[in-house]
Amino acid sequence: MAYFDNAATTFPKPKDVYDFMNEFYRSCAGNAGRGSYSQAANSAALTEETRKLLLHLFHAPSRQVIFTPSATIALNMIIQGLLAKALGYGAPLVLRNEVRRMTVREARNSRPAERQGTPNEKFTVYISPFEHNAVTRVLSAYKDVIQIKILPVTKELDYDFEKMKREFEDEKPDFVIVSHASNVIGFISPVEKIFSLSKKYGAITVLDMAQTAGLVDISLASEIFDFVVFAGHKTLYGPTGIGGFVMKKECALPAVLFGGTGFESESQRMPESLPERFEAGTQNILGIAGLNASLKWISGIGLDALRKKESENRKRLLEIFSNYDFVRVVGNQENAEGNKGNKDGEDFVGIVSIVFDEATGIASDSAGRIFAERNISVRSGLQCAPFAHQFLRTLPAGTVRFSGSYFTAEEDFEEAERAMREIEGEI
Repeated sequence: MAYFDNAATTFPKPKDVYDFMNEFYRSCAGNAGRGSYSQAANSAALTEETRKLLLHLFHAPSRQVIFTPSATIALNMIIQGLLAKALGYGAPLVLRNEVRRMTVREARNSRPAERQGTPNEKFTVYISPFEHNAVTRVLSAYKDVIQIKILPVTKELDYDFEKMKREFEDEKPDFVIVSHASNVIGFISPVEKIFSLSKKYGAITVLDMAQTAGLVDISLASEIFDFVVFAGHKTLYGPTGIGGFVMKKECALPAVLFGGTGFESESQRMPESLPERFEAGTQNILGIAGLNASLKWISGIGLDALRKKESENRKRLLEIFSNYDFVRVVGNQENAEGNKGNKDGEDFVGIVSIVFDEATGIASDSAGRIFAERNISVRSGLQCAPFAHQFLRTLPAGTVRFSGSYFTAEEDFEEAERAMREIEGEI
């Protein structure tokens, strides 16, 4: 099998990950923070070491790492927590001896001065056109109290910062949420520039690094980053079931999940301390062990080598598809400055999406079966990102997505090329 679904989950994992997970789980059964005996202490020590490894990777030693079961849950905790805080949840107003929540109007009027002055009564959330349902479905659930606005991007994949500035003047951003790299086409958004502008208008920023953590070198120590989400099982090469977010310690985010923490158990409120406020219940220590091993493996390989391999993967896939006129690569345009970075991988991670010509009769959402029959693992359809497909005009069928990893070998590309030749012979 040639595995080209690494944007969903990288496979295989480094041998170090398999070995350490097996060794740790056979020798350590303790819950971190739930006992004084050696196994619990070992679990706690491993957990804290893994936090430090992540902060080292992100060049942000003063930030706080929160572990969650997935990036999706992390995004839910952040977005719902921010909206709950904005609406007065956890800090109800007392009026006429009656406890109640703030209305949207009251909440907006209580915002900092730089975020006031917007005529719309709803909170304004700006997102990129490439957001995953892990963001958009959460926001849609709060449509009564927020308005969603799409950051302006041209068809050449250039962010229009002059237009963005005008829009921020007209509708000041309360929150700005950006997927660092699109999980459909791999395009990397210029988040430093987007968030720098957003901060001038007092916005709270959320960065989704599910497709870039452990691959794209970035310093999260900058004040422009409030919350940054990571997924352990993708470009961090760890196991499934472990993710989380990195946050400024001073950010006041209320808990939206409640339960035992092994800390301040006498209180029925979640602790104010970090990370306990956000880590209710037993942590996935096996997942943390795997992430610990993968982070050490990444440190040994180096981000430059990992990024170089991703660029080579992308270039190789583009070479293959360029030989067949019945498929089109989606999102491979030059930008307005003629920058061809997208063609040699500088502005992209190692994801390539294609669509078949209508004359072939092959729809993207059914093409996965065609490749599976030829032992090629791909992701077809909408990849849980309908907003991206609306922007790319690939609705309703979506695309066929190929994504490599550090372990993608030339034999895998040869298998993909063989499959394309077979498809060509049958259409």
